[in-house]
Amino acid sequence: MAPPLHPLIDHGITKGSPSFLGGKLCCHCQNDAVEVTISGNVAHNHACGCSKCWKPKGALFSIVAVIPRDQLNVTANGDKLHIVDKGATIQRNACKECGVHLFGRIEKEHAFKGLDFVHVELSKQQGWQEPQFAAFVSSIIEQGFDPRGMDEVRTKFKSLGLETYDTLSPPLMDAIATWTAQKAGLLPSD
Repeated sequence: MAPPLHPLIDHGITKGSPSFLGGKLCCHCQNDAVEVTISGNVAHNHACGCSKCWKPKGALFSIVAVIPRDQLNVTANGDKLHIVDKGATIQRNACKECGVHLFGRIEKEHAFKGLDFVHVELSKQQGWQEPQFAAFVSSIIEQGFDPRGMDEVRTKFKSLGLETYDTLSPPLMDAIATWTAQKAGLLPSD
């Protein structure tokens, strides 16, 4: 029996809507919740096993996607946000009270600068892009998951229709490699 991966996908994946126009994400505080408004649908939504992404209690994976930075606005109680690790490439903004990560922003030169990382499970609206793949799957071992259970984890993802990777998906890895080659002058910039 496969262990629970994430409550959003454990019992199947709900397909998103290509015409979805966005919504609000809220932290878990009962009063004065931090609210982030997203004006558009997300891209590259995926399950992530890294140790940095916020996961709901009991989940092995987070569900995280990206949105262009200019489509994300903190619309309530932004004073409750703090950056979890100022040295990390992705500056994860979390609520000081409940600990939920509302968005991650890249401030330094990086292939994904200009994109914010978000957890659409924090939204009550339906229609967000469904998870497309699973990334950093082996990283759950580094967090204490028994490596003998990895075949079950990968089999569960495959049964959900999600390809598993121990990095990001090939198109995202290609984007990083292209950006790196362009910065080094080995490929023309677009």
